[in-house]
Amino acid sequence: MTEFENIVIGKSSVPALIITIILMIAIPVAFFLYWRRKHKEQTNISYLIAGALGFIVSTRILELGVHYFCILADNPVSQFINGSTFAYVLYGTIMAGVFEECGRHVILKYIMKKNRIRENAILYGIGHGGIEILAILLPLMITYLAVAVLFSQGDVEHALSSLKITEETAAAALPSVKAAAAFDYGVMALNVIERLLAMFVHIGLTVIVYYGVVNSKKICLLMAIVLHMLADTFPALYQRNILPLWAVEVWGTFWAGAIVFIARNLYRKMKV
Repeated sequence: MTEFENIVIGKSSVPALIITIILMIAIPVAFFLYWRRKHKEQTNISYLIAGALGFIVSTRILELGVHYFCILADNPVSQFINGSTFAYVLYGTIMAGVFEECGRHVILKYIMKKNRIRENAILYGIGHGGIEILAILLPLMITYLAVAVLFSQGDVEHALSSLKITEETAAAALPSVKAAAAFDYGVMALNVIERLLAMFVHIGLTVIVYYGVVNSKKICLLMAIVLHMLADTFPALYQRNILPLWAVEVWGTFWAGAIVFIARNLYRKMKV
């Protein structure tokens, strides 16, 4: 597998990945500790757990089930979506917006009926965004670290054997190995900033949905779905190699600010 022999692990890849892993753990922990310490008497840990479980059920079970048929399986629907950038972006943003925001709405309205105060809405958002880091991104970074460490030792055959990369799986594994090799402090900074913005987005969208629940305003759910779709548009275009990464970060920063601004105003309107 000569394509792996030409891969050179940068000197900063391993330390940058180690720092990234530490910060990935620190981000949700810091958000939780800050809010819990500030509002210990008002907040209830059940909302943190509900946010985490809500993310897992809505995105990792229900949404992934739809993705399997519409994206991963080989059928006319998946062929159409994967073959059209417009269809891919529209499908991806709608699915993310509908599943995550409807998941929040259902849990906050029908399951979490006790301790309905605005402080707990924030805690729910921390749980939702935090588990995304810990359950999805953290394992990916740990995998990158393992790849970087093994390939940095210079023994390609040993690295491939340790990672169980064979001729059959080489094509699928190559992008991950290249990503680990290219990981540096710049990539680390982008990953950390993106996660911080995502945490604020998750918290903000939760507040918007929560405001709609406690005030019986269905328009808030629709607003959250549309805002989520807009925030995810540039990342979806990046996945199709249409936009550069810097454009995605600028777009994400703008919509994170807009969502937090809306959520902050709604938060202040709530008495509880």
